[in-house]
Amino acid sequence: MNLDQKMSSITGQKGVIESISVENDMLVKKSLAELSLPEDATADEIYASLIGKLTHVDKHLFELLDKPDLANMSNVCGKMCEVAFQTFTPPKGLFMKKEKAIELLNKYKPDNLLSHFKCSSVDELVKKEGFASVVSALRFAQSQEWMHKFFDEAYNDLKPGDFEERDVELIVLDHKWLAVAEKFLEKKYHNVSHLKEFGVIFVTPIVIDSPGETSRMFTLILHYLHEVPFYAGLFRHFMDDPDFNIKFRSLLRGDVPSGSIMDGGKVVWRIVQRYLAKDNENDPRLFEPHVNPEAEHWYRAEGDFSRLGRMMKRDDGELSLNCWTGLDFVGGEFKDRNGEDHIVSFNFIDLAMSLVKKGHIKYLYHHQEALWNKIFSEYMGREIMNRLIEENIIGGFIKLGK
Repeated sequence: MNLDQKMSSITGQKGVIESISVENDMLVKKSLAELSLPEDATADEIYASLIGKLTHVDKHLFELLDKPDLANMSNVCGKMCEVAFQTFTPPKGLFMKKEKAIELLNKYKPDNLLSHFKCSSVDELVKKEGFASVVSALRFAQSQEWMHKFFDEAYNDLKPGDFEERDVELIVLDHKWLAVAEKFLEKKYHNVSHLKEFGVIFVTPIVIDSPGETSRMFTLILHYLHEVPFYAGLFRHFMDDPDFNIKFRSLLRGDVPSGSIMDGGKVVWRIVQRYLAKDNENDPRLFEPHVNPEAEHWYRAEGDFSRLGRMMKRDDGELSLNCWTGLDFVGGEFKDRNGEDHIVSFNFIDLAMSLVKKGHIKYLYHHQEALWNKIFSEYMGREIMNRLIEENIIGGFIKLGK
């Protein structure tokens, strides 16, 4: 029995796969019409038109954010942070107390940072550079060996009293961090990252001088404004469990189980907490039924586009971003000018990342993971999907059926 038959027998939902296929084709057709392209357009023409449209949006977003010069935004983030929080204001989250983090860092001294800034203690360093900047800089100033030791040992004895409710913090690092961050940026492919345990989202101050960089950066910020509270909610959920520290570190690592999904007569969906395709696009877990909370954060971020679009209103009318909403799972196979088949993603973040790479890499994995979430949510409902992810994220599997 195939997946559709099994899920239909559990949920009573018939023809879900076919319905999604029809919806996908309808949205592709609608998008082509908006791009003034014929239905038999080539893959090259469609990709070029999508990229052209995104380039247009990117230019106006850059202007909306007052043409951000990240090198001069460490003291006052300004319009970029203002617009981000106007687009989506995250709820308070449960994060590690700053004094507890400083205590742990004094015990496991970040020698590279202390030496660089000629500080004798972490207290002195934090007073000089700020808490959020210091914990963010650990990612790229300290060695992997130090990071693993700190993560494995320092977080082993955390207690409920070591956490507090506070606001999510969004910062731009000082330009002096850029040189030391270069290796980190090469690994992460973008200049925005986050620290779930501290509730910090940080931007590394690269020069924004290429089409797509503003869109990539700003949508990543929106993504993390959804992701950080999601994990804070999980910390809160598991806080009183006797094995909290094990679960806490598992969540920070983004563990994805590697075992078999077979479970008798049940239908089993794997929970994939991160984008495995970034490391290996042929990872076998990507071809099994699975859901991905990362794709859900992107779904919510793309849902913010209507509010963002209203802020991008111009004298000649509103620059609509609604055309991107609902396209996260959409893609199609089209022939190129030589008659060979190629998949084109209509997913905004796939296109933004491809634009930044000047088309040398045409990303597909955000669209593919969104499609798996779409399939599950069409059977079960999106609210139930999210609840089941939260309830089963530590074990790594959602098991359905009797």
